Amino acid sequence: MKLRELRIEDAPLMLEWMHDKSVVADLKADFASKTIEDAETFINDAVEMYQTKDNELIDAALHLAIVSDEDEYMGTVSLKHITETDAEFGITVRTAAMGHGYSWFGMKAIIEKAFNELGLESVYWCVSRNNERAVRFYDKHNFHEALDIPKTVLDRYEGMDNLKWYSCLKGDEIDTREFVAGCRVIRIKTIPTVDAGELSFFEGTHDIPFDIKRIYYISKVPEGVRRGFHAHKKLRQVLFCPYGRIQLILENKHGREEIELSDPSVGVVIEEPTWREMLWLEKNSVLCVAASEYYEVEDYIRDYTEFRNYIQ
Repeated sequence: MKLRELRIEDAPLMLEWMHDKSVVADLKADFASKTIEDAETFINDAVEMYQTKDNELIDAALHLAIVSDEDEYMGTVSLKHITETDAEFGITVRTAAMGHGYSWFGMKAIIEKAFNELGLESVYWCVSRNNERAVRFYDKHNFHEALDIPKTVLDRYEGMDNLKWYSCLKGDEIDTREFVAGCRVIRIKTIPTVDAGELSFFEGTHDIPFDIKRIYYISKVPEGVRRGFHAHKKLRQVLFCPYGRIQLILENKHGREEIELSDPSVGVVIEEPTWREMLWLEKNSVLCVAASEYYEVEDYIRDYTEFRNYIQ
């Protein structure tokens, strides 16, 4: 998955979510009345920055498409009302994209763009408290409710009650969850040395809940390639990424969630039957796995339907 500019051919799929009541029920705008012409107009008008003749920002906006590896439009992610210091975040994805990591990928990518490319200091947004799916999404990613939203921002939502506001400041760690799909996220012990990098390590039965019988790693994978597509019946593992960026999608009896592995000191412990998919977000990223048992082909579940039946 990736971000790119909106294209006119995205209009039919954009209209799809606009007319999907399960998607737009708690959103501010009246999307039900939108037409294909409205979607095409929005795309044609979507430019990265609106500026004055003095090159100063006036209500600038950035709208980008979230697309699949095959370049299929999955949703729109935006920075609105951009000033020199902050912007309002917004995202909407199609039903077909929900539960597959597109929302988190789009959100993280555009927030990183806000801080690293636009030089902003903060990003804020709001959702209706009645939108339980959205509130659950932001809460599980450890975004906290913001109480000091400026009046100029609140005025844009005059007449709308029961809103929950969030914010993210430059320098904040994004996604500091303790669990993903019920699997524990661990912070691997790391010792920094001035001007000489860091040493990270973990020990079997001390730092992780099993002894290590096998270690393997996956490397030289092109950007955009997916691997995995299997589960284990009994095998326990720790997955971590010492180099690059890999999106890990996990599914088990607790649900389906995703997490980006890009910090060598962060790992995920899998101790129950869990379907996993790994998406290489950067070329040549490395995935390392420490396993509790030697290789056993009988322990693998490679058919998704068989896996769903197994955990049920």
